[in-house]
Order: sequence, then structure tokens, then C-alpha cells
Amino acid sequence: MLDFRLNVFYTVAKRLSFTKAAAELYVTQPAITKHIQELEHQFGTALFDRRGNQISLTAAGNVLLRHAETIMATYRQLEFDMNALKGESGGTLRVGASTTVAQYVIPPVLARFREQSADVAISLVSGNTEQIEQLLLNNDIDLGLVEGRTHHSDIRYTSFVKDELVLICRADHPLADRDEITLDELRLIPIVLRERGSGSLEVVEHALRGVGVKLTDLTIDMHLGNTESIKSYLGSSRCMAFVSVFAVQHELQAGSLKILDVQNLSIQRDLYSIQLQGVSEGLADTFMRFARQHYKRR
Repeated sequence: MLDFRLNVFYTVAKRLSFTKAAAELYVTQPAITKHIQELEHQFGTALFDRRGNQISLTAAGNVLLRHAETIMATYRQLEFDMNALKGESGGTLRVGASTTVAQYVIPPVLARFREQSADVAISLVSGNTEQIEQLLLNNDIDLGLVEGRTHHSDIRYTSFVKDELVLICRADHPLADRDEITLDELRLIPIVLRERGSGSLEVVEHALRGVGVKLTDLTIDMHLGNTESIKSYLGSSRCMAFVSVFAVQHELQAGSLKILDVQNLSIQRDLYSIQLQGVSEGLADTFMRFARQHYKRR
């Protein structure tokens, strides 16, 4: 039903590559070129600047992309609404999740949602919170699930589950037999932190500031880009790290990692679903209602 030429243009414009668009749409590169040329002939103007192997959008191309994004979103909503009239839940849902959510929080929800909504085509991409917000603003995803909020005016933030960041160490760490350490001790312990732009790091920094501790007061060993890397690193070092309690359930049960409380410090946070302001209810909202119910039952 959707004009395939428009879909071709949209894919090329988002990827800025004829080759990648051809692979994504399962057509040949000459077919991609033919559809773009037909659109350019229809509108009487070039949509892409071509310089060697590089392409970029012209002014006309940018105008068409803005309208194409609106049309694509409307089509996805139409598909959802028509399926809903038939009592079905088919459609396409593009989800982006920040690293911790993508690895530990949302996979079990996706699995159960697919069991009852087999006709829904779901894709999941991950990145840090800033990257997921940008994907949403670029209309590359329909729904984001993030660990922090930047209060961007074009984004609607809705809490969907509570999380706690805990201080962890190896089970055979010299301090592992302690139940609690002081803030002064925390300042001296080598700490591994997430990278800048991570929602987790933002939450840790805010909580520490509330008890009079700056990140620069800590003995920072290094910054790592994801929680799995941090857990692996801790397995071979005497460092500690703040991670989501969702991320260490298996290690706590196996006894390979230990949680240490920090005196007067509690790091709680909301995990948020994010959508563009003004977007009407659709498959993303159906999925989020399911996700909230999943964690309410826990």
C-alpha cells in the first residue's frame, strides 16, 4: 500500500547509501537508482548530491524527507489501527534501548510480548541514552527505553519501572566480607565507571553530589562502555563499580559478585519510555502497557 518509491527514497536518505538501502530493501542497486531517478523526474529536481561514492541530501531532498517521515509514521499508525479493528495486534515496532535496558530489562518483556503478539515485527537497537534520544528525534525508532532523561522539549518521558544502582565487587575482594563501607572509604577504592553520555553515570554522579562527593573525588580506574565489560573487568581486578541491580542477578545467585552498601548513599532511579511529543497512541503504547504489567507482577 505504501508507495515503494517513497520507501526507497526514505531508506536511502536515512542511510545515505544506495548500497545499504538495496541490502535493506532486498532489491538490486540499479533498481534503487531507477526509483530515485523516477522521483527526481516527478518533482523536477535533484534529491541527492552525488560526489564520487558519497551522497548527501539536497534542499529538496530534505523537504521530501520531512514529509516522508510524517507519511511513514502515519502509515505505521494506519497499519496498527486497521489490525486493531480486526482484533489483531499486527504492525511494526522499532524500539531503541539504552545499554542496561537492552541487555537486562527488556529482553524478557519482548519474549513474552511476542508469545501473545506473533504478528508484530519488532526490531531493537541499543546505545547510550543520548544516542537513543537522537534516534527518536531522527524518527529512526518509534519508542525508546532509557536510563536517564535530558528533558528534551520534543520528547515525552514516562516512568515504567524502578531500578537501583548498587556497588559491586568480586566475592573474594578484601572488603567483600563487609556489609557496608563509608563515603571516605569509597573515595579511596579504585572505581570503574560507565562512559560519558551514559544514563547510569549521570545518575551516579547526581546521587554522589547529594552526599557531598564529586566524581573527581573518587579514585577512578577507568571508564568502560557497557556493564558486561565492567563485570568482566571486575573479575580480574580489585576495583568496584556501580551497576544496575538488574544486571547482576545471575552473579549474585552464583556467588561470584557481592553488593556492598555505602553509608548514607542510596541510588534509585526511574527507567523511562520515551516517545515524540504529540504522537498518537499506537503499537508503542500497547507494548509499554504490557511492559509495565510485566514488572508489576514481579
